[in-house]
Amino acid sequence: MSYLEQEIGEQPQVLARLVGEESARARSIAQAIERRAPQFVLIAARGTSDHAATYGKYLLAARCGLPVALAAPSLFTIYKRPPRLQGALVVGISQSGSSPDIVEVVAEGRRQGAMTLGITNDPQSPLGQTAEFCLPCHAGEERSVAATKTYTAQLTALALVAVALSGDSGMWSELERLPEWVARALELAPHIQQRVERFRYMERCVLIGRGYNYATALETALKLKELTYVVAEPYSSADFRHGPIAMVEPGFPVLMAAPSGAVYPDLVALAEELRAREAELVMISDQVQALALAQTGLALPESVPEWLSPVVAVVPGQLFAAALTRAKGYDLDRPRGLQKVTRTR
Repeated sequence: MSYLEQEIGEQPQVLARLVGEESARARSIAQAIERRAPQFVLIAARGTSDHAATYGKYLLAARCGLPVALAAPSLFTIYKRPPRLQGALVVGISQSGSSPDIVEVVAEGRRQGAMTLGITNDPQSPLGQTAEFCLPCHAGEERSVAATKTYTAQLTALALVAVALSGDSGMWSELERLPEWVARALELAPHIQQRVERFRYMERCVLIGRGYNYATALETALKLKELTYVVAEPYSSADFRHGPIAMVEPGFPVLMAAPSGAVYPDLVALAEELRAREAELVMISDQVQALALAQTGLALPESVPEWLSPVVAVVPGQLFAAALTRAKGYDLDRPRGLQKVTRTR
């Protein structure tokens, strides 16, 4: 078994460890946020971590009422024109904690007197040492180049902060069930392995999500690009209607994350339109209606709340990318031209 497949399978244990060991720290960070009362949040991240940041943008705004923006690190490192960060909570997210541009955004936040938080798998990294507060991901060593367990750990770390800020005891109870739901999503592996041969010669596809699960579309697309070399383009369902839908012709592959929640009716309406255009639909959902629209349905566990669904819904995407990589005969742990740690400025 590849490192990638092992690490996908480790995710329930990683998330259980993270929630168990870092809930108290998350509460302490939340108390500091409440005392400092930041007016907005700026999140800096790259790659997979940037997709976690997209989830954080929805989560912290919807659940905590905080305006959230994603940073443009080049303003800090190349243009040397950082924006004013007084009154901000500056969050850096990085698996390794070593990307110089993400560290610089957080360092500039501290220079300007902003509250800073690092979310990283290595608290001894430059990011962990630069930020005023650090929330470790507890994912253990990730040996595969393609990030899986560190991504879901980053989502869960953001969820810990949001739950602690919300003060909602019901959200704590839901968060504690997350490892169970992820474990159930992993049971899809044999079904996906049976279905993936259908996509062995796929060269292009689109990934669709919306709201919280726009992050799922972004992350699943990245996994397909870096592992299978497929041209996989992610869109929100709203943006897809603004032009890109013209690409769809009979047999065009579309992977859609459509779990229960506020945006579910919009996603189903788009799926019905795509089915009428004879697209090849892969549907990730907990709803029978949505699964019935797809040639390949990937059933999520029921009762997962929408705000946590991206942690669960990305797992079928990871499994699909891994199975397709194997079907195409590529190395799951060594994608061509990539390294585990990417340092950008």
